[in-house]
Amino acid sequence: MTSIEMIVAARARLHGHGRRTPLLTSPFLDEIAGRRVYVKAECLQHTGSFKFRGGWSALSGLAPDLRKRGVIAFSSGNHAQGVALAARRHDAPCVIIMPSDAPRLKIDNTRAFGAEVVLYDRAKEDRDAIGARLSEERGLTLVRPFDEPLVIAGQGTVGLEIAEQAEEEGIASAEVLVPCGGGGLSSGVALALEATAPGFTLRTCEPEHFDDTARSLAAGKVVRNAALAGSICDAIITPEPGRITLPILERLAGAGLVVTDEEALRAMALAFKRLKLVIEPGGAVALAAALFHGDRLNGGTAIAVASGGNVDTDLFTEALRRFG
Repeated sequence: MTSIEMIVAARARLHGHGRRTPLLTSPFLDEIAGRRVYVKAECLQHTGSFKFRGGWSALSGLAPDLRKRGVIAFSSGNHAQGVALAARRHDAPCVIIMPSDAPRLKIDNTRAFGAEVVLYDRAKEDRDAIGARLSEERGLTLVRPFDEPLVIAGQGTVGLEIAEQAEEEGIASAEVLVPCGGGGLSSGVALALEATAPGFTLRTCEPEHFDDTARSLAAGKVVRNAALAGSICDAIITPEPGRITLPILERLAGAGLVVTDEEALRAMALAFKRLKLVIEPGGAVALAAALFHGDRLNGGTAIAVASGGNVDTDLFTEALRRFG
């Protein structure tokens, strides 16, 4: 299981390879939210997403003989790119299984990082089964997107940075809002904050109708999503919370928050207008929760993680046209 010691070790391995992303503010966003809002800009991380942290942690923590044989991962795009770049920098073969409806930008970028891309139909095919088969056939090590201790440890480095940057800003307590798919980022950040910023409370953020983590936390058991497609927040759509991640969130997270696709688009436009950030829909749900669901928050400070910025031009243009 992932521990704070693993997260600290992952940060040491990441040093010199990843970016310490900024914590940004805007008085205009504060006014909308009715509280102080800080945005952790992980969209500025390598590959445009926090996923590089977990990819680097997994590759750098792998035994050399296994790394030489290669790795395999499945992802709608951000985990794909993070693992692909980490594999290329470690000179390791890499196969990525991606849904055929993933944004073209993410598919193209993953291939550009040197990975072999295998496409599948997320509504009809089981990506776990595909990954297991290819892993066995080719002798590849499977790097899971969230239910993998080394990946969770890498994502937890976001939490270490938040704690440090909050201390620099004089923030003693806050609600930390995190986009949540399978829960790798949110559980890693929750573990890091537990050890370094105990006055902070983590809240998961998800799109409407795909809020399996929020419903699972409320029910005290795993609750699956009824559908596997149908939201613009493709980066954080998963069937259900992770087996490893959910128990961490049950222990450390507050109630989950849910936003609409329209709220995510509006948050994207505001982030661009006020912070000059490009955020993808799934990466914008935490900011949307901070801006438009203040009645669900406690205290005067919210820290929203902008988890990724890999958005197709047409969709980003639509957000600016409608809400810019």
